[in-house]
Amino acid sequence: MTTWESFAAQAPGLASAVRARFEANRHHVLATLRRDGAPRVSGTEVSFHGPDLVIGSMPGAVKARDLQRDGRFALHAHTGDSSMAGGDAKVSGTAVEVTDPDEVERFREPGTPPGPFHLFRLELTDVVLTSVEGDRLVVDVWREGEETRRISR
Repeated sequence: MTTWESFAAQAPGLASAVRARFEANRHHVLATLRRDGAPRVSGTEVSFHGPDLVIGSMPGAVKARDLQRDGRFALHAHTGDSSMAGGDAKVSGTAVEVTDPDEVERFREPGTPPGPFHLFRLELTDVVLTSVEGDRLVVDVWREGEETRRISR
């Protein structure tokens, strides 16, 4: 699996554009897998910390329990208005829970009240940015172990 930092080193232009989409709005949509394998979507916030893209969760939240059981996820950046300005960003891979208490504390945002929370590092397998350029739909795709490619329709 690939950290955000490693992905950004491999595809800096795509990483910059995708990060901008995640930083443009606070709330995004996380897809996880329920116990029966059906998809579940939840609202979530993301942060960039050092080499990692991370998400947090309240203790015992269903999305956290889903990720503890099966770390596969897809994360869709808030799409903003209907203009598609900046593109439509999605990442997927495996969420790995950070369980070391000292490490979890280092991720605590300033001003966040004390108390437990779940923290997951997002290890990436796929990153996609879809945008409109003129009358063309342009899809930039990065997959772990492959070169970034551009599809234009």
